[in-house]
Amino acid sequence: MPSDNIDISVTILGSGTCVPSLKRSSCCVLMETGGKKLLFDSGAGTMRRLLETGTKIFDISFIFFSHLHPDHTGELVPFLFATKYPDIERRQKPLTIVAGKGFAGFYNRLKNVYGEWIELKPGLLNIVEMDNRGKDFSDFSNFTVESIPVEHTDESLAYRINSSDGKSVVYSGDTDFSDNLVNLAKNADFLICESALPDELKVPGHLTPSLAGEIATQANVRKLVLTHFYPECDQVDIEKQCRKTWSGPLILAEDLMKIELA
Repeated sequence: MPSDNIDISVTILGSGTCVPSLKRSSCCVLMETGGKKLLFDSGAGTMRRLLETGTKIFDISFIFFSHLHPDHTGELVPFLFATKYPDIERRQKPLTIVAGKGFAGFYNRLKNVYGEWIELKPGLLNIVEMDNRGKDFSDFSNFTVESIPVEHTDESLAYRINSSDGKSVVYSGDTDFSDNLVNLAKNADFLICESALPDELKVPGHLTPSLAGEIATQANVRKLVLTHFYPECDQVDIEKQCRKTWSGPLILAEDLMKIELA
């Protein structure tokens, strides 16, 4: 748990992509605020990384999915399956999954394949679908969440978590340059932003270091955290590329890196 003077704690569980890497697991971020533990995406390796932080899957109250690509949802089925076992330590508190419109249908299709193996007891799984046509808002008592569509897939969302003490963290998910993301991240304390490939290898639907820096600059965030690195990013000076457009505090994510916001 964060200490009393820490409002939000963020741990990068997976700073990588769909490409297998000994250094970087697939996408996942653990956030702790208001006495709750939140996951953002759940790529392969999530449960092991959780254990490495001393966190059990039963401690997770919320999972936020940015979109449905396998490197972001790949551990959902194993997570739900593991949640049903063992008998002596099954989930006692509800798990809420937050995602874009269409997630309930996605989950139902998974149940068509896996059946009761991924079905939790009544009252233990809630699904909240956010509008993927425009900005949306939900209040979860201990914190609030804002979402907005971004430029990747039809269901892709970025999220802004606002703590009860007024601190804010934005998670971009996967996206290309997005005015929506700039607006969502305005004056945020942290922007956790994808930076999939170096500037010279830009592909549609993803950001580069300089584009992520431009978003952070336009949004006037306090601190920028770059993540979601393909292996090519480890071969170049990502920080130097980002510094073309961003002069503020900069962190290059690594697996199990912890960042605290007082």
